Amino acid sequence: MLQSVVKAKRTATLSPTLSRFWSVQAQPQQVTTASEGHDEVEYANALPYEKIPRPSFWQMMVGFAPGGRYSNVTFPELHRRFRRDYGDLMVMPGQFGRKDVVLTFQPDDFKKLFRTEGQWPNRIALETFVHYRKNVRPDVFKGMGGLVNEQGENWQHFRTIVNPVMMQPKTIRLYVDKLDEIAREFMGIISEIRDEKNEMPADFSQWLNRWALESVGVLALDTRLGVLGKDTSADTNSMISNIREVFELCYHLDILPSIWRYYKTPAFKRLMTVLDELTRIIMAKVDEAVIRLDKNPSLDSDSQSVLEKLLKVNREVAVVMAFDMLLAGIDTTSAATSGILYCLAKNPDKQARLREELRTILPNKDSPLTPDNMRNLPYLRACIKEGLRMYPPVSGNARSTGKDIVLQGYQIPKGTDVAMAAMVLHSGDEYFERG
Repeated sequence: MLQSVVKAKRTATLSPTLSRFWSVQAQPQQVTTASEGHDEVEYANALPYEKIPRPSFWQMMVGFAPGGRYSNVTFPELHRRFRRDYGDLMVMPGQFGRKDVVLTFQPDDFKKLFRTEGQWPNRIALETFVHYRKNVRPDVFKGMGGLVNEQGENWQHFRTIVNPVMMQPKTIRLYVDKLDEIAREFMGIISEIRDEKNEMPADFSQWLNRWALESVGVLALDTRLGVLGKDTSADTNSMISNIREVFELCYHLDILPSIWRYYKTPAFKRLMTVLDELTRIIMAKVDEAVIRLDKNPSLDSDSQSVLEKLLKVNREVAVVMAFDMLLAGIDTTSAATSGILYCLAKNPDKQARLREELRTILPNKDSPLTPDNMRNLPYLRACIKEGLRMYPPVSGNARSTGKDIVLQGYQIPKGTDVAMAAMVLHSGDEYFERG
């Protein structure tokens, strides 16, 4: 099986969107001990923002045009080329209504950005998503951008509601049996679809997406969606393809130069159509789950699902959170799993060592996975971490600066969008020694 993952990774032309832009994770302000007076002196003596290396507007347009240096490349490769051309700090000039974005490849800058972000973090949002939720479909989203795109105090309010439910370790225990059942079913499918060479078919990534959707569906809606069966509904099939298309369109509209803010381009209209279709499908699933839970509520609070607990706190937040879990969880989960499988396939000795560790808790093929027997699996944890380092599901993180700061000797004014290109550094010898 894993040999086929290697073959797929070698031959696939990865869509830029499969690198998934920036993480949505954020935390309240970190305490900084830096002297305000020292910061002001440092800022005054730094080189002006305008001196940061950058391409001109026309260089950007030519670079992203068909045949240009930055066209038709993955997001990580785009960052590598930017770094080679402009160094460890550069500005991607704003165009067509979009702000400048400073791009940094230095971990020390990452630390400074997190420590000075302010009370409520602001991040680079997908503006097309914000437009859709707040302007096109306020009837569904009630003005909420969700964890992915909400900012500042509104983000903090949303987090305050979902954290007590989502961030509890005991919540995970509720889903171990169900997720183990899905994994067993998926392994049965793998046994059926592999060929005589024990390799997976060319569309194995689609099966990974189905497994991810079935798993995330249990977490988000507390129900099986039935997408691993041979006879899946048209809505289920379109959900997966539409989610992939959404990320593809967002890359072209929110990352690459686009005039959609002034003229509703065909790509923008297509995105709105696809989002409408996804909203229809996902909201129907959410509504079914809400009705089911209303009719048969759990009496024991410890056995209540994530959705059930959120519904009791804030019904509108619960609906948006379930929607976002389905939208954001499928591609990221399947891509991260694919990366981990690829690393294991490339290192059969490590794969064998991991297998031996897993056999200590799963001696037979039908041995169940439980919250207790999965507590101490250090090598599995190490493999997951290494797979995520080499093939992270997102390209980095981003913040708008909470105050005037200095990065690499240059002034970065308050409110500047800064992208931290961590993915490029994950495979760099300067930070990770080769074994």
